[in-house]
Amino acid sequence: MTRREKAEENFMQGYNCSQSLVLAFADLTDMKEDALLKLSSGFGGGMGRLREVCGAVSGMFIIASILFGYSDPKDKQKKDDLYIKIQKLGLELEKTRGSIVCRELLNLDVKHEPPVSSERTANFYDVRPCMKIIGDAAEILENFLKNNGLIK
Repeated sequence: MTRREKAEENFMQGYNCSQSLVLAFADLTDMKEDALLKLSSGFGGGMGRLREVCGAVSGMFIIASILFGYSDPKDKQKKDDLYIKIQKLGLELEKTRGSIVCRELLNLDVKHEPPVSSERTANFYDVRPCMKIIGDAAEILENFLKNNGLIK
């Protein structure tokens, strides 16, 4: 199964966009899946349904930060290197999808929605492009990690 398929399957199981992406790459981290799922849980719906940065994009950034991130606040080079990688990932999805903002990707008129999650009905999956966006984000991240020598 490809990482794209894993990410899409995770979404179909009920995980949010960010969790779906993060879980598809969990094997590359030294973190427990439960911790990764909790860490990424607030980023669904464009950050708690604020409809800001897409959860799949946040998921890419979480994995990239785990793999390339820094912990020393004085390590400017490592910080700059990470930010370069983050921008490359975000801009690649923006090039593919036209935006990295949830409400724009979903063609929503409202900026923020009530914080209550939508029920996952057949209609939910039919009208939302989320699964395809998650799949695109997974492919972008996978190709990026291949190009950086982290996976084959």
